[in-house]
Amino acid sequence: MTYRLRNIAIAVALAVLAAMMTSFYVKQQKQDIQQGQVLTTVWVAKADIPAGSAGDDISGQLESTEVAKSSVTPGAIVQPEDLAGKVSSETIYAGEQVSLLRFSTQEEQGIRAQISGNLRAIQLPGDQNQLLVGTLTAGDHVDIVGSWQLTGVENQKVTRVVLRDILVLQAPEASGESKRVTQSTGDQAIMLAVTDAQAQKLFWIFTNGEWSLSLRPTTDAADSPEGFEWSGTVLADGLTRAQLRRLLVDPFQSERTSTP
Repeated sequence: MTYRLRNIAIAVALAVLAAMMTSFYVKQQKQDIQQGQVLTTVWVAKADIPAGSAGDDISGQLESTEVAKSSVTPGAIVQPEDLAGKVSSETIYAGEQVSLLRFSTQEEQGIRAQISGNLRAIQLPGDQNQLLVGTLTAGDHVDIVGSWQLTGVENQKVTRVVLRDILVLQAPEASGESKRVTQSTGDQAIMLAVTDAQAQKLFWIFTNGEWSLSLRPTTDAADSPEGFEWSGTVLADGLTRAQLRRLLVDPFQSERTSTP
């Protein structure tokens, strides 16, 4: 055997010996832990879980592992279902035990827990009729109906549904106290969840026209085809062909002939 081969053989033998000793040490340590402490199952994050994540949506981001009972984080969940209906209030990092102390209910989170991505919360003042005071509650969905003066057309307004299916985040209160405030100030307020693009349209009708809310059904809500109304469509709606022809020729002929 050459000098070089002998050195290689010695190096390989030492590496095998080191691996065996390491394996023995790890096994011995594990046995010592098992003998001295009881192991328990906990759930840890497989990847970072950002604040504001719904507990119902992150079960696939968790995995179970066993740790010594003395190492269990306070509030550690027993099963992913423990997070149902909750929202993470802080970032949970990969490998970290998942604890209920890092979660809260949506009610505890407030408005911020109900918006994410391109959703925005916007608050608008209005009178009792516009805001359906006494009828609307948080969680309802509404349409915004608007009417405004057409640019360049004298004395001609149009009306249409400007936005549909908008979530009510906060409804105006209908208590006796709030009614007294309404009578003195003329306004109450509502908070809606809209996208950033919808917010522009909502602000436009709020500052340039008249508007009101209409309550949508809680189940099986449907929408009619999009359209708009103006004086002509309102006047002609439901008329027969003969009436329409007469309307086009002289809309007020019958009134003039019947006048003494």
